Amino acid sequence: MTLVTLLPLVGFCLSSALSPGPNNLMLMASGANFGLRRSVPHMAGVGLGFPAMVALVGLGVMGLFDRVPGSYEVLRILSALYLLWLAWKIATAQPTGAAQPDARGRPLSFLQASAFQWVNPKAWSMALSAITLFAASRDVLGVARVAGVYVSVSVLTTTSWVLLGIFAARLLDTPRRLVWLNRAMALLLAATLLQVLRLG
Repeated sequence: MTLVTLLPLVGFCLSSALSPGPNNLMLMASGANFGLRRSVPHMAGVGLGFPAMVALVGLGVMGLFDRVPGSYEVLRILSALYLLWLAWKIATAQPTGAAQPDARGRPLSFLQASAFQWVNPKAWSMALSAITLFAASRDVLGVARVAGVYVSVSVLTTTSWVLLGIFAARLLDTPRRLVWLNRAMALLLAATLLQVLRLG
């Protein structure tokens, strides 16, 4: 792959991974509530879990869905329910300074963040678009190239959203204001259900 063909791939991966969506809103909420260090497993789960999904989609997972009638509808319903549950968890998270030391709950683990990709409607859209545009032949090298670029850009994108959450939490430096930040993040996450509905 030449630089001329690599640059559009990098630009697509960077812009799609950096734009707002369920992963990034959850990373921002994690940064605001748990800080950078405790959010690292969540960041790694997104940064490695999504490229793994891209690779599996490119190598034929979509063929399995095509063979099972109604599987897309099941995926759509599961995505909507899980996003609503996550929005509720974020909305009800307790701010810093709560009485119990672990009152704010726990950030997503590596495995939880990785598994989330499979019910994330934006992740499906990104994976299908990236494979269609940059690895249409679905050869192993082409699919690996797309997945590899997503791994590379995820270092920047996941870190940026967590840091944005940390910055927002510092601006909203009272527990009451952080509660409102969590509620705003939860509403935005729930709003991504419009994307799920469009998939139908």
